[in-house]
Amino acid sequence: MAGKPLGAYLIEKGVITKEQLEVALPEAKASGELLGEVLIRLGFATADDLSMALAEQAGIPRVELGQLKPDPDLCAVVTEPFARKHTLIPLSKEEFTLTVAMANIFDVAAIDDLQRRTKLFIKVVSAKETEIQKALDLAYTGQGARRAATEEEVQQAEGRAGQGDASVSVETPVTKLVEELFLKGSKDGATDIHINPDEKTVRTRFRLDGILHAGPTIPKELHSSLITRIKILAGLNISENRLPQDGRILFHEGAYRIDLRVSTFPTIHGENVVIRLLDKSRSFGLEALGFSAENLVIFKRLIERPHGLILVTGPTGSGKTTTLYSALTHINSQAVNIITLEDPVEYELPLIRQCQINQRAGLTFVTGLRAILRHDPDIILVGEMRDLETVEITVRAALTGHLVFSTFHTNDAVGTIPRMLEMGVEPFLVASSLLAVLAQRLVRVICKSCKAEVTPDDELLARVGSKAQKVTTFYKGKGCAACTQSGYRGRLGVFEMLPITPRIAHLVAQKSEPAELYKAALDEGMETMFEDGLKKVAAGVTTLDELIRVTQAVE
Repeated sequence: MAGKPLGAYLIEKGVITKEQLEVALPEAKASGELLGEVLIRLGFATADDLSMALAEQAGIPRVELGQLKPDPDLCAVVTEPFARKHTLIPLSKEEFTLTVAMANIFDVAAIDDLQRRTKLFIKVVSAKETEIQKALDLAYTGQGARRAATEEEVQQAEGRAGQGDASVSVETPVTKLVEELFLKGSKDGATDIHINPDEKTVRTRFRLDGILHAGPTIPKELHSSLITRIKILAGLNISENRLPQDGRILFHEGAYRIDLRVSTFPTIHGENVVIRLLDKSRSFGLEALGFSAENLVIFKRLIERPHGLILVTGPTGSGKTTTLYSALTHINSQAVNIITLEDPVEYELPLIRQCQINQRAGLTFVTGLRAILRHDPDIILVGEMRDLETVEITVRAALTGHLVFSTFHTNDAVGTIPRMLEMGVEPFLVASSLLAVLAQRLVRVICKSCKAEVTPDDELLARVGSKAQKVTTFYKGKGCAACTQSGYRGRLGVFEMLPITPRIAHLVAQKSEPAELYKAALDEGMETMFEDGLKKVAAGVTTLDELIRVTQAVE
């Protein structure tokens, strides 16, 4: 059994199918990754599935940790940062042998390192990663700098909770408090969690549908322990509080599997923390973005072209990355080589080679783009075109047989073209390479649980003018438990799509004025972002004031 290839063994055990193996093997060969890593990345198997199969194949004992209560003496032998880094937990010690449960039983470097640190022989048994994570939380709660809070701190916090508006029980250990913050953010659909220290308290806020909402208030006495706990989980330096730090946490709890990006920032009242939540189970599809039927057909036709440049433009937080990931997912297949340059990589996409910019190491968009062109790409994603050199290489890549996607920061679709020319790109290069520009914003969707017909404010109607006549019925959410009283739940895009027709290309090559370009775009059938949004207002998807809020800068 031990000599059987891993793929065949996994098929025999029912972990994967023959068809999934046929997809994964060429991908592993192309990427240089281990087969197990590819299977996990493609979503064909979980880490626990592979751990169980590998352990059985190798003859390594398998243990169920269940409600294990780790021995504090053993936990003192293995430090928490080391245990979390390698996902292992000490179980027992007999004379000169330490038994540890590991998620990755083949992490030889970690085993050797642990043997050197403890000066003990290491016996390895296999356990599920999720069970080890829970055991680690139990094992290291209440130890040294990593404990929730001293008795004195808790007593002080109890006194404050009785006086102020703290809505978090101070009897909850900081370990549990951090977990509850993560879970609340995930369950509510937040994109960011803010932990903001003030002079006498610590406020939390959750960004829901693009708007910050107040969360629980935490006693100031718990701030230090709270930040320390988050830093440990994110692999940051707990003794450094003078400089910003960035880290990452992979959080697992039941059905929730979240990638957390942690950023700390020193302020006069202590370290501020912002945590970006990325749902690892998220899927990307063009149909869910909010395109009108006409724009969806046009966009699909454009992204299926063999070469050229497609730009998505809008401010930070307008959904550009989601649109680009959805486009790549739509055209992704074994037949094309897709490579991305991102800063940072937000979600991992199957069968796509994704590269993260590293300025300190000298990996910039320019150096990365030059290297990518030597790797026979069919499709390239450049996260952002920030300077003339990046733009010029991107444009030339589009002219030499590659389909290239990138982003720009302009208010509308037409404004992207003058911006590229102002940067110094030759007009004929822009006219020859550019396929389309897509400008977008995100509007909040009316909560279906409390949606009701309303009469809009006269002032709002006056701001919209005659365009409002296209809407016969207006709707708004009254506010309910389902939408946390906001009246909105979820977001959709409003879009302004500018395909580069022969007429537009001619005007670009002639370096025509922006006003002339804009008039020609409208003549060619371009629908403005506001007009696209107004259709969503008429359909009862969003509200008029929400549409004005996100598009007023471009109207």
